[in-house]
Amino acid sequence: MKNISFVKNALYHLYNRSLSPLSLFIDRSDYAWFLQKFKYYMRQVPSTVIAYALMPNHFHFLIRQDSDIPLSKLFNMVLSVYVRHFNYIHDRKGVLLEGRTKYKPVLKDEYFVFLCMYIHSNPIEAGIVDKLEDWEYSNYLEWVGKREGELFSREIIDEYFPNKGLYKEQLKELSRIKKQKKFLEKIDFR
Repeated sequence: MKNISFVKNALYHLYNRSLSPLSLFIDRSDYAWFLQKFKYYMRQVPSTVIAYALMPNHFHFLIRQDSDIPLSKLFNMVLSVYVRHFNYIHDRKGVLLEGRTKYKPVLKDEYFVFLCMYIHSNPIEAGIVDKLEDWEYSNYLEWVGKREGELFSREIIDEYFPNKGLYKEQLKELSRIKKQKKFLEKIDFR
């Protein structure tokens, strides 16, 4: 991916994955440690998390950069300490991630809306849970008012999604459409 310029007040989709077949997060303590360090380093690189999902082998974040310090610095710091910690705790050595974290600017409202739903629907799409409320490693629960959290901006969400119930229904519909598409792809119409 080409280098991009990070701009104050701009929105970015950031994502990365572990080397196959490795897991990025093995147990609850891995998720908790990552989120703790993420919150800590956010104080050094001011930013606002809009949506995120931590998955066993990858992560997605939708973030607004709130200062002139690029978001790449935040993720470099977090992932550097996380990989060292992960390797120590799980008695392993070497590279954990497939490569550099990918950064994609979010330039259109339509992409912003789609991305929020895409990020939050990841646990269902991966078959990890049947209901989004059952996955605690995203900020979906904050979105729908079922949990208080720090990695969340009510103001930004209310601007784009003022109706929590409608957002939940849109996610269910997106999941239904994706399941239907997967089913149709398996059918041989020849």
